[in-house]
Formats: sequence, structure tokens, C-alpha cells
Amino acid sequence: MSAFEEYKKNTQLIIYRSKIARDTASLAKAYNYMSDYYIKKFMSDSAYTYISKAEKLYTSINDNLNIARALLNKAVMQHNESDLLGCERTVFDALKKLRYTDDDIMIYEAYNFLGIVYGELEEYKLSKEYYLKALTITEKNSIPPDSHLKAITLNNLGQLYRNLNRDKDAIVQYSIAIKEQNIFKDRPNVYATLIDNLAYSKFKKGDFTDLPELFFKALKIRDSLKIVPGIIVNKIHLSEYYAFKKDTFKSIRFANEAYKVANENNEKRALLDALKQLSNTDSKNAAKYSAEYFKINDSLKIAENKTRNKFARIEFETEEITIEKEKLQEQQKTMIYIGLGVFLIGVFIFVIRFQAAKNRELLLVQEQQKANEEIYQLMLNQQNKIEEVRQSEKKRIAQELHDGVLGKLFGTRMNLGVLNNKNDEKAVASRVVFIDELKTLEQEIREISHDLNSEKTAVFNNFVVMVTNFFETQKTVCTAAITFAIDPKIEWNWVDNMAKINFYRILQEAFQNINKHANAHNVSATFIKVNDLIQLDIKDDGVGFNYARKKKGIGLQNMNSRITNSGGNMQIVTEIGCGTLLKFELPLIAIQTINLIPNEKDNPVVNGR
Repeated sequence: MSAFEEYKKNTQLIIYRSKIARDTASLAKAYNYMSDYYIKKFMSDSAYTYISKAEKLYTSINDNLNIARALLNKAVMQHNESDLLGCERTVFDALKKLRYTDDDIMIYEAYNFLGIVYGELEEYKLSKEYYLKALTITEKNSIPPDSHLKAITLNNLGQLYRNLNRDKDAIVQYSIAIKEQNIFKDRPNVYATLIDNLAYSKFKKGDFTDLPELFFKALKIRDSLKIVPGIIVNKIHLSEYYAFKKDTFKSIRFANEAYKVANENNEKRALLDALKQLSNTDSKNAAKYSAEYFKINDSLKIAENKTRNKFARIEFETEEITIEKEKLQEQQKTMIYIGLGVFLIGVFIFVIRFQAAKNRELLLVQEQQKANEEIYQLMLNQQNKIEEVRQSEKKRIAQELHDGVLGKLFGTRMNLGVLNNKNDEKAVASRVVFIDELKTLEQEIREISHDLNSEKTAVFNNFVVMVTNFFETQKTVCTAAITFAIDPKIEWNWVDNMAKINFYRILQEAFQNINKHANAHNVSATFIKVNDLIQLDIKDDGVGFNYARKKKGIGLQNMNSRITNSGGNMQIVTEIGCGTLLKFELPLIAIQTINLIPNEKDNPVVNGR
């Protein structure tokens, strides 16, 4: 595989990978490389296709500098196919993009190119105007001295003067350009062109100084550099020179050499110039050369027309592809917007329905809470009625003790006192009667004591039973093992009803959170009396939570609000992965309905599973 084909293969690989990676900049560069390949292969339509693709990609990413470069490359191809008007339009498109850049070299190239195009269109005034603009750019510090852009434009300006038959002015331009420092070293091809053009203008003016030496000097440089178009032009100039000198042999020889080089290298335009010179020089074969000239010229015009049509078709198809792509993008955007709209509507409907469900749930919870509080209040009212009955019963028992037992006991004591000093059978029999009476009184006192003890237990267990029933219910719904304890030192009978309601609601809220979120294995709840406080501790070994983030949760707020309303405080100890401890403290002074609190010494009530 030749190096050229290897270059093409590697470029195709870059194109493939750039498309996969969606790397627009790299893909545009690869299209430029492929265009260069087809230019070298003299396949202008393929080259034009790839440079057009590169231009569109650079346009999509707003890369004005590379857009301008692609446009200038297109203009060169259009110029080579004699599409001068299309070339002019493309160069101006490039200049529009270059307004947004500071690339002086590319601006120079555009101006210089317009000078060439207008010269070929015989718009000589415009041609000179753009050459002078290009020369102005070459005076800037941004232009590297070794580029010798000024010498190139001076050469083009000399060509313009020569076309106007102003060879004297042309010689001035060539002479100035040749004197540029290091031009032969830096740009030998430009130097050779200047020498050849200088020699030809001198020849046309009739100044044969240093002729034909200048022609041969230029030809030698071009031969060493293998500059084919320059070699052909040089040989045609030598043929004209020797024809003028009446040396027909040398004139025909150099014309034939020019023809051969042009034919071997497929330089069609140069071939036409060589045939024209041969028809002028070789009179014997003039008709043959003229016929070939017209044949090649006609075929070249047809090919140029076809190529121009291809360029127009490529532009049209590229534009169509771009429009189609934009349509597809718009359709995709529309579909995305529609999909997003449907999604947002769906989310909106879901949020509304979810919020409605939450509101219904909250309403049910509130109603349930209200019902629970009403039930609890009824229970407390029942407890108050029981308390009234208990007080009435205590009064009755006191009366019975005072009026019944104490009276009997006093009479028996007095009778035993009288019989104490008597030992006769009657006295003994009377003592037995009074001793039986004492036994009866003992039984009455025991029964009264039992009634009082049962009454006290009922009073103590009234709130405790409610809490115990709550824990028993939780055992049926909670997956964790539950233990609870209630300190018997707490005299619930003297605790304010709202405080007990709040304790009960706190328990409900806490276990609701545990069931939903804790994922605990063990849960404990304890009511203890610490000095002048009632303390409720609810602890689990669940997942815990970040209190800094959750402290605004409605459940925590409700519990804190309840304990605060009763004059107490709430403390939360938790970490993620370390379980949770809720501590609630109520001062007894804030919740007592009666200041006197009995001092019980019974063991705590403990239950668990």
C-alpha cells in the first residue's frame, strides 16, 4: 500500500472514531484531511464534498477561523475549475467570518485571492484595490518576515500591470520584490517566479539585458524544486523568446518540452498554452496543434461546467442534509418537550393525588387522635367518678369504724376491764364471749383493710392499665422486642389529666416513628420518678438518624410541643447506625393536682417479652 493510500486509510479511521466519540472538531479536521487527499488525486468533486462537510461542522460549533479556512479552500477549488463568480462569493463569505478573528494571514490570503479573481475577470481596478489591501496587511508586525507575503502580492500586481501592457510598471514591482532580504533562501519558488516574470516583462518591453540568462536561472530553480506548472511556463517563455530571436529550432524544442511536461502531469491549462505556442512556432504542424487545442479546450470547458454543476449540487445536497438534520433536531426537541410535558403533568397529577391522600390520611389521624383523646377524657371522667365513689366509701368506712367497730371495741374493752379481776366460771364464760367479739371485730377490720387495699390498687392501676394495654397492642404490630417499666413511686392519681394525655400521645407518636423508620430489634420504655421529676425514656437499637436534618419532622415537633405544653422538656440522643433515645422530663410541681404524694415502696411493675 502506498503512503498516499495509507494516509487515506488512517483518515477514514479518524472519521470513524470521531463519529463514535461525537467529537465534532476532530471530525471536521479529518474531513479536511480527506479533502487534501482528493485534491492530490485530482478528484475535485470529492475534495469539494469533504471540505463542505468540514465547513458545516465548523459552523455548528461557531469556529469562525476554521469556517473561513474551509471557505478559502473551497474558493481555490472553484478557481481551479474556472468558477470565478462562485469563487468571488465564497471569498467574501470567508471575509465575513474573519471579521470575528484577528488572523491577519488569512485576511491577507482573502484579499490577495480577490485580486487574482478580479484580474481574471478583467476587473482590473478592483483587482488592484484588493492587491493594495493585501499589501497593507503585509506591513503588520503579525506577518512573519520569512513568509514574504509582500513579495507574492508584488508579483501578482506585476502580473496585473503586464496584462494591462504596462510592462515598465510590472518590472518595478518585480524588482522591488526580488530585493526582499533572504527571499531566495526562504521562498525559492517565489524567487524563481519573480525572476521568470521579470525576464518576460523585460522581453515584452524590448529590454534584453540579462536575457535569456534570467529565464534559465528561474528554470534551474524550478527544475530542482520540481515545480511542474512553473517549469511549463518557463519553457513557453523561452520558446517565445527564441521565436522572437528567429531561432525556430530552439523555439519549437522548448514548446515541445513544455507540451510534454504538461501532458505527462495532466496539466490541462498549461497544455493549452503549450499547444498555442506550438501552433504559433511550428507552422508545418500548426493545424494539428490547433485542432488538438480546440479539442482539449472544449473538453476542458465541458469538464469545468460539469464540475461547477457538481459543486452546486454538492452545495445543495449539503444544505439539504443540514436542513433535514435541523428538522430532525427540531422534531427531537419537540418530542423531548412533549415527553417532558407529559412527564411533568404526570408528576403534577401524582403530587396532587399523593397530597390529597396525605391530607386524607392526616385528617383520619387527626380524627383518630381526637377520638382517642375523647376516649381518654371519658376514661378520666370515669376515674373521677370512681374517685368520688371511693371518697364516699372511705367516709362510709370511717363512719363504720367510728360508729361500729370502735364502739364495739370500746364496750368490749370496758367489759373485759370489769372482768379482769374475776376468775369465777361466769367471768370466764363472759371473757370467752368478749374474746369471740374481738375475733369478730378483727375480721371486720381485715375486711375493711382488704377493701381499702383493693381500692388503692385500682386507683394506682387506672393510668397504668391504659399504658400496659397500649404496650400489649404494640407487641402485636411491632417486630421489635418490647420491654416497659412503670415506677410505683409515681402516684398517677395526683398527676394532672392533660399531662397524662400528653404522656400517652407521646408514647403513640414515638412508637409510630419506631415502627415506620427505626428497623429496631429491641425497644424499651420506662416511667421513673427522679427527685421531683417524672421521666419517660424510650430507647431503641435501630438505625438512628441525623437529628440536624430531621429535627423539623412533624412527629418530633408534636412530641416536643406536648411535653412543653405540660411544662417539661424533651431531649434526643441519636446517631446514624447507633439507635435512638428519647428523654422526656416533667416537674412534679407543674403537674400535681394535690401536693401530697404518697411514698410507696413497692417493686416496679415490669413486663416484657
